[in-house]
Amino acid sequence: MNGRSMTPAAQAATGASAAPARPLDVSAIRRDFPILGRRIHGHRLVYLDSAATSQKPRRMIDALDAYYSKMNANVHRGIYTLAVEATEAYEATRDHVASFLGGVDRRSVVFTKGTTDSINLVAWAWGRRTLRPGDEILLTEMEHHSNLVPWIMVAKETGAALRHIPIMEDGSLKLRDLDALLTERTKIVALVHQSNVLGTINPIQEIAGRAHALGARVIVDAAQSVPHMPIDVRSLGCDFLAFSAHKMLGPTGVGVLYGRPELLDAMDPLLGGGEMIQEVHLDRATYREIPWKFEAGTPNIAGVVAFRAALEYIEDLGMERIKAHEFALTCYALGRLSELNSVRILGGLEPQNRGGVISFVDRDVHPHDLATVLDRKGIAIRAGHHCAQPLMRRYDLPATARASFYIYNDRDDVDALMDGLGEVRKYFGHADP
Repeated sequence: MNGRSMTPAAQAATGASAAPARPLDVSAIRRDFPILGRRIHGHRLVYLDSAATSQKPRRMIDALDAYYSKMNANVHRGIYTLAVEATEAYEATRDHVASFLGGVDRRSVVFTKGTTDSINLVAWAWGRRTLRPGDEILLTEMEHHSNLVPWIMVAKETGAALRHIPIMEDGSLKLRDLDALLTERTKIVALVHQSNVLGTINPIQEIAGRAHALGARVIVDAAQSVPHMPIDVRSLGCDFLAFSAHKMLGPTGVGVLYGRPELLDAMDPLLGGGEMIQEVHLDRATYREIPWKFEAGTPNIAGVVAFRAALEYIEDLGMERIKAHEFALTCYALGRLSELNSVRILGGLEPQNRGGVISFVDRDVHPHDLATVLDRKGIAIRAGHHCAQPLMRRYDLPATARASFYIYNDRDDVDALMDGLGEVRKYFGHADP
């Protein structure tokens, strides 16, 4: 396989230009991440699994510690100083997220446990109430299980039917089939913005426009896109958008559901309990306004508060600079991996159509064996079906190896991966032709 040079039109499409953004100082960034100073089996840590979870900067870790050390109290309840400070810090993160997403209404930001939790909230609180027998839910073949299984469950309960946009060999959606798949029976279109396996970036704006023309609602799994590129949800045109803090330098156990306020208003709460209520009697209850009617019980307060520090770190770097950095690194990695005749890269080789995620297979070495040997070199990649078993079947594969990049990766990491892949083949007695 050979990499291809980018045309000026392709450069424009990706935001690359003759005057690129000031490059990231990766060496300085790495010093902000304590874990990247670790030695793994005597080697420096080369972390290439940010699609699964990102590493954490000291600023976020300190914010987590500061919450527990200085203001630990429950939110939205007490009137004493600690409780007021905790509530203000928690709600300040909501304001920050609303700004990060393009300046949306703060009421449209619901805190959840993660992308999976956010999608389930829409599936059950909106889907179960709205869908009827004969209605259709349109998904794609490249979805993560988190955007498949909830809809499978809701379809079984409501009698709605599932349909799927197929993908082509290059990893792009087969959009010429969309007119046949998207009909007046379609009530929701749920799809990933960037594939966690292929890196494919889907044309959300186009699909959302066509879906809305037929009265369908659109939910976007943005777990792999929000950390890596500027996002304005109103420009995307979606009704709901879900993502996770832990994939963008934040803590685990914190997610965001963006929803258009009028749709959230019309939805019933999914969970009942403390703090989502307005008034409770023994036999009835009324609920708070959005977004709090969807945040029952004690939330992950420390995680939400610390997430703000992660957002600030990302914003200090600049989303356009992050996007440009990862684009350049992905171009380099695709070119290097294409040099290996023993390696098959899933999806297309045009980097303008994909993010910083590359899945590949070695024709002679199982992905699990490959990842195990690389780990002995301090190189962390993912191996498996990546919670996308239908996509694996589409490519007739049980599993792939996957390298994914973020702000703390550079060409040295790609070169280390390439050297490691050579060592893997030698270990198993194979030479690359």
